[in-house]
Amino acid sequence: MRQACCDPTLVKLEQASNIRESAKLDLLMDLVQPMVEEGRKILIFSQFTSMLSLIENRLHNASIPWVILTGQTRDRKQPIEAFQHGDIPVFLISLKAGGTGLNLTAADTVIHYDPWWNPAAEDQASDRAHRIGQDKPVFVYKLITEGTVEEKIQALKEKKKAIADAILSEGSGRQKPSITAEDLSVLFEPLKQA
Repeated sequence: MRQACCDPTLVKLEQASNIRESAKLDLLMDLVQPMVEEGRKILIFSQFTSMLSLIENRLHNASIPWVILTGQTRDRKQPIEAFQHGDIPVFLISLKAGGTGLNLTAADTVIHYDPWWNPAAEDQASDRAHRIGQDKPVFVYKLITEGTVEEKIQALKEKKKAIADAILSEGSGRQKPSITAEDLSVLFEPLKQA
């Protein structure tokens, strides 16, 4: 379900093989192209390396230089150096490979192509640009496909954050919210027909 939100071609079903367009990928490119022209440096995170490959194809077609870091990258230093100190405006990063241990202060923009269940891991990924030595504001975008499981994941993450905030702010007198079975069942509801 989550891959279908990213790009229908990621879904290995016969019905999906006939779909040639992705509104979300089009939106990403509509964001990235003017940002690159403005001289911005962009981190794009996805947890699906197959999605990063599709983004690579679109960047290639738009003549936008990029580097990539996934779990398959042997020499992590090369793409990091190219992005930090070179003219490469876009850094594609798989969420697992780039969630920790990177200092990417050249970036002024972070785009989360797909939401992750764990808000702390997503925040850690955004923090790659918020490091000691950062001297500019960093803008963070999350691309969420409306009316899908992604939107439901986002709502659950906000509730999870409220729970954590309530637990950590002891003595606030607020009632502690909890995730219910009903909250979880919402994820598996059929999508509304347009």
